[in-house]
Formats: sequence, structure tokens, C-alpha cells
Amino acid sequence: MKAIILAGGRGKRLRPITDYVPKPLIPINNMPIIEWQIKYLKKHGISEVIICSGYKSEMIENYLANKKLGVKIIFSIESKPLGTGGAIKKAAKKIKDNSFIVINGDIITNIDLKKLIGKENSIASIQLRTKFGILQTEENKIIKFDEKKEIIDLWMNAGIYHLKKETIKELPDAGDVEKTLFPDYAKKEKLSTVKFRNVKWHSIDSYKDIEECSLAIEKIIK
Repeated sequence: MKAIILAGGRGKRLRPITDYVPKPLIPINNMPIIEWQIKYLKKHGISEVIICSGYKSEMIENYLANKKLGVKIIFSIESKPLGTGGAIKKAAKKIKDNSFIVINGDIITNIDLKKLIGKENSIASIQLRTKFGILQTEENKIIKFDEKKEIIDLWMNAGIYHLKKETIKELPDAGDVEKTLFPDYAKKEKLSTVKFRNVKWHSIDSYKDIEECSLAIEKIIK
């Protein structure tokens, strides 16, 4: 199976680092995010990866050209930002298989892709996690403090998708899949989810995310 990595964003929240280095090359424990992702995909049987790039694409290409990661790597380069939907549509033209995986380019996780591959037109979801400590109260008295925790039965998009080839024609030429195809498919009940509990999952959007992911990374790769 083939996978698309959405790696074309500028990563403005991580400036000034991303003024000089594209977000996919930001290191987590001395290994760039993009390399973590390719190794993760390979572990789950992905044989070919299409990287949607734009901002500082040549730096990503040069880095991966010197790596032997055991998968075929192709680039789908955007001359202007196409959004996630447009990027998938452009890249998926290179895919002849009946379905394919898509992953946001800033995610490091140990989600079992094989479970997602078993259900077409599906989104991996994880339980929503709070960014803050939680107070347990009784009659306005605090009785317990809980650190960041998962909120039971409230699910969030984990940024990993398994899409059928036929969805390509319904994707926008420019625009985000989360605002176009997915809402439309949800209304038509053509979209499913595979729920994952107690998994490691990090989206690298801030310096704090880098720190937290770095601390957890050894557990993620096991």
C-alpha cells in the first residue's frame, strides 16, 4: 500500500526555527519528523510514500536523498499552497491502487495502521485530551487534581486517513479536506472512524509539543 504525507506547510507556530528549516526536518531526539513518519509507515507495510511538499521542499529532498529507509519516496511539489484537500488530490494522481493512507506531516504516533487499513474511507480517531489540569469538585470544593487526561467518549481527528481511490475526483483543487470532502461525506454517511484508545500520539505544533514528544518518543517506537 502507498501513503501520502502532507508536509507542505510553513509551520508558522514554530518560528523562528521554520524560517530556516521546514517543519518536517525539525528533529525529535536527533531524528527529523519526516524520518520518524517514514519509518512508522514502513513498519506498517507501506512500500511507497508520496510527500506533498512546498515550503523549502529542496531541503527535504536533499535530506532524504542521502537516506536509505527501505521505501520508495516520491515528491508532489506545490508551487503554491493547495490546502490538504488539493495536496491529496494532486499527489493521489500518482496512485493506481484502490485505496491509500494519508497522514498529516507533523504527527508522531504508534497507532496501528493495519486496523485503519481494514476500513475504507475512514479516519483514525483518539479520545480528546485536555491541555490543562482538571479539577474534581463537590459543591464548589476542590477534592482532587488530575493532570492532563483523556476525555471519555469525546473523539478527535488523529490526522490519519484511509481513502478510496474514487474520492480523488471529489476533492477540491485547492482547499482543506477537513472543510470540504469530510463534512460532505459525513452528511452522506460515507465516512467511518476507527477509534484508538491509550495510544501515543503527538502533533508537533509548538515548542512544548517538541519537548513532550521527545520525552515520550522511546515508548512510541517500541
